[in-house]
Amino acid sequence: MSVFTDLVGQSEAVDILKSAVIGEGVAMTQSWLFTGPPGSGRSNAALAFATALVCYEGGCGECSSCKTARYGSHPDVELIRTEGLSIKIDEVREIIMRASWEPTLSAYRVIVIEDADRLTESAANALLKAIEEPGMRTVWLLCAPTLADVLPTIRSRCRHISLQTPSNAAVAQLLISRDGIAPDLARQVARLSQGHIGRAKWLATNPEAVTRRLEAVRLALGLRDVGGAMAGAATLVEWATEQAQAQALGRDEREEADLSAALGVGGTGRGAPSGSAKALKELEKEQKSRTTRATRDCLDMALLDIATAYRDIITLQLNSESELINEDLRNEIS
Repeated sequence: MSVFTDLVGQSEAVDILKSAVIGEGVAMTQSWLFTGPPGSGRSNAALAFATALVCYEGGCGECSSCKTARYGSHPDVELIRTEGLSIKIDEVREIIMRASWEPTLSAYRVIVIEDADRLTESAANALLKAIEEPGMRTVWLLCAPTLADVLPTIRSRCRHISLQTPSNAAVAQLLISRDGIAPDLARQVARLSQGHIGRAKWLATNPEAVTRRLEAVRLALGLRDVGGAMAGAATLVEWATEQAQAQALGRDEREEADLSAALGVGGTGRGAPSGSAKALKELEKEQKSRTTRATRDCLDMALLDIATAYRDIITLQLNSESELINEDLRNEIS
């Protein structure tokens, strides 16, 4: 099975990437920018390409190189992923230093930056020079929602791969064949997620997520005045905060305990080692940033779900033949 198999609805992009892997003409370059709407599979496409580049068979999906790259343990593939609000210049400088290392097992050293749109301006400027003058065997793969989310100077130096939102049918088929989801459920969550593969799988495997989505849509449908809208907004924020805190529950405490143990804090002797307070403070700052981002992501998803209700209302008012996203709420919407 090829590493590109799960990139549903992206045949044009896959053809370009396969040509680059086998080195057809001038197809290969050392800087790439993957863009596409949420759920289109930007980071999955970039990681599949990275995996193919370090595979001696061009991405067979079965060899040790493919398996280790896919699971994040290949020495020549580095995936940069942030759970915070931004990627700062200090992080980028460290990435650039590691990018200069020679590949150990493969022809290339591949750096995948999953959230290039979260680079601060200074971080993006620092990255620009590395992209302009990459090492002979270094390949940069950047991911962002749109071209406008990346500095013009960076995007002008990258080859652009545009991904599309896959069809509901394609998403449903992937969930059925890859994840063993029941066909009816797969079709339902594909419709509710509007082609967002990750969200569709989450809804299919987490019934409480479907319930919370339904509550958000019904909250919007029940609004009648400004006061109700304000109360509804407060409820959404409360739900998003609760969900973000639930995600962090236990994780923050474990991280603090692990760091304290590594620093020798709490052990017998002369007290806390020098610099431990600063390190713990930095960890706390990172955790707060991560929780803030998680809260905003939850809010963003809730607002997208609510937007589907208004989309369905317009669909009915125009007597369109388009399928309703919230078919189960047809009576409440009409």
